[in-house]
Amino acid sequence: MRKIESLMNAAISQEIDWMKDNTKVVNVDGVSEVYLHNNLIARVGDTWLQLFDGGWRSNTTKSRLNAILREHGNGESVYQRNHVWKFRNLDGSVIPFDSGIYLD
Repeated sequence: MRKIESLMNAAISQEIDWMKDNTKVVNVDGVSEVYLHNNLIARVGDTWLQLFDGGWRSNTTKSRLNAILREHGNGESVYQRNHVWKFRNLDGSVIPFDSGIYLD
């Protein structure tokens, strides 16, 4: 995991506002909103996650989402195959990644 992603996850865990380079975390009433280039890519609550592509299905977006999933999820992941984003559930099943996917 990249250092910026470790710092991002720490800010989410501590529920504090944080910003470095192109990534920021804003805490709104106990929910951490994660932005990449000012585009919302995740909302993290105490018992749930909501993931977005921010309008850009880039490798950096996938990397940030996967870092969030490793730290705050249950082992899920986002990956790309043949230019199509996929979401792998904890049980190994795969579904298309839809921006706004909600996990609880």
